[in-house]
Formats: sequence, structure tokens, C-alpha cells
Amino acid sequence: MTKRLLAGTHLAGLAVTALLAGTAAAHAETDLTIATVNNGDMVVMQKLSSEFEKAHPDIKLKWVVLEENVLRQRVTTDIATKGGQFDVLTIGTYEVPIWAKQGWLASFDDTPADYDVSDILEPVRQGLSYNGKLYALPFYAESSMTYYRTDLFKQAGLTMPDKPTYDQVKEFADKLTDKSKEQYGICLRGKAGWGENMAYLSTLVNTFGGQWFDEKWNPKIDSPEWKKALTFYVNLLKTDGPPGASSNGFNENLALFANGHCAMWIDATVAAGMLYDKSKSKVADSVGFAQAPVADWPKGSNWLWSWTLGVPASSKNVAAAKQFIEWATSKEYINLVGQSQGWVAAPPGTRISTYSNEDYKKAAPFADFVLEAIKSADPVHTTRDPKPYVGVQFAGIPEFQAIGTQVGQLVAAALTGQSTVDQTLKTAQSSTERVMKKAGYIK
Repeated sequence: MTKRLLAGTHLAGLAVTALLAGTAAAHAETDLTIATVNNGDMVVMQKLSSEFEKAHPDIKLKWVVLEENVLRQRVTTDIATKGGQFDVLTIGTYEVPIWAKQGWLASFDDTPADYDVSDILEPVRQGLSYNGKLYALPFYAESSMTYYRTDLFKQAGLTMPDKPTYDQVKEFADKLTDKSKEQYGICLRGKAGWGENMAYLSTLVNTFGGQWFDEKWNPKIDSPEWKKALTFYVNLLKTDGPPGASSNGFNENLALFANGHCAMWIDATVAAGMLYDKSKSKVADSVGFAQAPVADWPKGSNWLWSWTLGVPASSKNVAAAKQFIEWATSKEYINLVGQSQGWVAAPPGTRISTYSNEDYKKAAPFADFVLEAIKSADPVHTTRDPKPYVGVQFAGIPEFQAIGTQVGQLVAAALTGQSTVDQTLKTAQSSTERVMKKAGYIK
């Protein structure tokens, strides 16, 4: 009797254990931590990600949304030290091939057939590849362009050419600045950072005939071309820019233009969707666009960039992270945005199918223009004189992140009057030479 009772108790215990184990398995979740930038398109992605979680109840998304400079610092530190904080990284065309070479990123050579990799625009795909393999998938891609207020131009009797020069931009800005109305002739990036003020300033230097390095990797910052470009930039923003321009990056200038404070703005093509969106822009009915301006050299004034999603090779959740990224960069996701947020808000610049979609083309009058700008950007043949690096608004070497950040801080100091243009260039040249010598590029 006692043996039977003990045996029954034992069996009951096993049944309970099995039941608990089955319940735990049924509720086992994979937690994905996603690091992303606080740009408008990524905010929409976070909002719509509940659709992914509905379709994948075993995957839970945790978001870390950061300002651009902070994001870059955090993800670079984490991946270089194998910190393992993040499963999905928002990175760009600069980081992907460099980090892939280091073995830091998982490859995307096993995407399902219905993802349709061949639908991704070729310049974007090439920029995210290393040794023929994709190492990130593009969320949106961009070049740069000139935005302007058609109503203000009309009132002043001005006409924006399709291909403006910087001399014309200066002339227009002088005529359209009215500080008593908080109306500024030009808004440009002034916030320090290799991907903030230096993204814009690098294109300005290119078209003024300058470059970061010569063919033998000698820095060319303390040059007449850099001096001409930086002098133009500082004088233009001081005369015709908004107050506190040294604090303004992409998001700050987007807000200024959308709220009617900028007559012109030269920046990323991705802003077009937001400026033409009546729910986000007070000037949606009076936005015009033209090519990024040129100066002495006709190339290198329009950049090429893609914000992408990648997976650190050290992630414990590589398969689930890839599932999320494939969803967030798919044709289906773009359709979801178009149908739920309006087609003008669809992530631009990544897929051929987006630009053959009549709903998108109808909602986005800038669509063909942006596509052409992305296709025409040339990361190799960018500068007047030959260069050894790939990249339009950056130099595709690991050291550039530190160099660009340091030079960006010096440029911001020139903008606030803490330093002269000559002092800025001299200091930037010597600090960059030190980095390049230490890294072994030059003796």
C-alpha cells in the first residue's frame, strides 16, 4: 500500500514537472535589443513593429532610441569590445564594409527568396557588401539636395535653377533673410560630428576642389580649397543662418524648415517625405527642390548614405535578429507604411519596386529626382584630384570616425567664433596627421 502510494505520488510529480516544462517552453521568448537613431523613419518603424510581434509572438522587441552622435558612439564601442548589449544595430554605409572586414557582423547571404535582394538598388547594395556578401540590409537610403520655399522665392522675384551654384545660393540667402520675422536665408548642419556637420562640409570641400587625403594618404585639410570652403560656410551661416547654428543637426534643421524658418536647406533627400507630409510640415504646399549646389568642381556635392540594420556576430539571437531586419526592410514593410502612414512617408531610396509604385510616385513628386541623385552619387570618382579612399562625405577607413569627430568639433568652434578659419584648419591638419602617422598610413 505504501509502495503504491509512493509510486503514485512520484508519477504525479513527474506529470506536474512535465506540465511546467511544457508551459515554460510555450512561453519562451527571444528578447531582441534594437539600437536605432531618433530620425522620423525609425520612429515609424518602432511604432509599426507591433505588427512584427503579432506575427512572431515568441520574439519580444526592446528599443534603445538615441541621438545620432550618441548612437554611433554606443554601437561602435559595443561591437568593438564584444559588449553584447544589442542584437540589431542601426549603422550606415561607412561602418558596414569596415566592420564586416573585422568579422564583427553576421552576413545576409541566406535571405529567403521572397525578400528579393535583387530589388535593392545596386549602389546601395554595393555599399553594404564586403567580398561579395551583404552584411546589412538598408532601411532607407539617401543622397543630398537643395530644398527651398517656392512662396518666398516668388515673393522676392527669384528663380531657383535646377542646378544651382553656391554663388547663387549665397545671393538668394542674402535676399531672403529677415531676422525680424525669424526667417533665415539658409539652414545647414552645424552640430559637431563626423556624420553631422562634416557630412555636409565634406561635400562642400569636394565641390570647392578639395579632399581629405591625397593619393599617398597625406591630409589635405590645411589647403586653399578647404580654406575657401570653410570660409564660405562660416560666413554664410553667420550672415544668413539661424542663431545657434552650431547646435543644429539633421533633425533640428528639419524642424526649422518644416516650421517655416528656412528659405533654403541643403541636406539629405530623405527629408523630402517629411517636408511634403502635411501632418508634419507647415510648409508642405510650398516646398521646391533642386540638385545640391556646386562650386568649382561639378562632382562630389551630393552624398550617398544608407541607414541600415545589421547584426553583431556576437549576438546570441542572430536568427531572430535577421527575421526582424528582413521584415523591417522588406517590400511588405514599405507597403505597410504607405497604407498606414501615407505613401509620402514610405522609406525611400532602397528598392526598385518603390520607384515603380504609382501610389508612391503620385504622393512623392520628388521620387524620380531622389532616385537619380542616389544613382549619380559616385563614392570613387568624387574629387578633382585623385584620392585613395572610397566615400563622398566620408573617407572609408576605420580612423575616419575619430578624425571626422575631432575636425567636426574644431569646425563648430569656428562657427561660434571661438577660433578663426586659419586656426581651425591648422589644428585640424596637425591632429589628422598625428592619427594617420600612428595608424601607419604616413611616416
